[in-house]
Amino acid sequence: MWAPSPEHPVRRLFAGLTEHAFLTRLGITDPPLVDYVSELLTRFLHVDAVYRLHDEHGDRLADVPEMIREAEQLPAEGRTRREYYRHIGDFTLFWTGLYPETVRRMQSGWSRDVFVSYTAQGKRSYYIASTFEDNEAPILRRLSDGFELCAYGLNQVRREFDALGADGGERRLIA
Repeated sequence: MWAPSPEHPVRRLFAGLTEHAFLTRLGITDPPLVDYVSELLTRFLHVDAVYRLHDEHGDRLADVPEMIREAEQLPAEGRTRREYYRHIGDFTLFWTGLYPETVRRMQSGWSRDVFVSYTAQGKRSYYIASTFEDNEAPILRRLSDGFELCAYGLNQVRREFDALGADGGERRLIA
């Protein structure tokens, strides 16, 4: 899977858009939080990263309830369980912030996600991931506590990104 280098223009673009939206629109001056959200955008640039979790049969997990079920089956103390919950938090934040219209559509149709609040599951997942002692635990706790605000911030990032394409060129945040 392609991952841009730290100097790649797309990383710098996402970092600049995220920093601007979070600072000017929300008044958030938390560099580690802003960096995490910016890196989330970079990581989720490719659809394979958005849907990177797989079940025991190797099938891609596309619904939040499936992701939660798989995470619950992992050993409670394992790093893999933390990574599943971190990903569920990232997944729900990404969709809630950047594409709320898609979340509404998924939750009004035949998807299993109709039974899930992305916000509630995102907050819960980040909280669970934050209970594992590592360097990311404090940032994951702040993402849990401020999920709604971060989702709003991502929505502002999308607006600013879309404004860059106002010249008629189509741009998408996911490939």
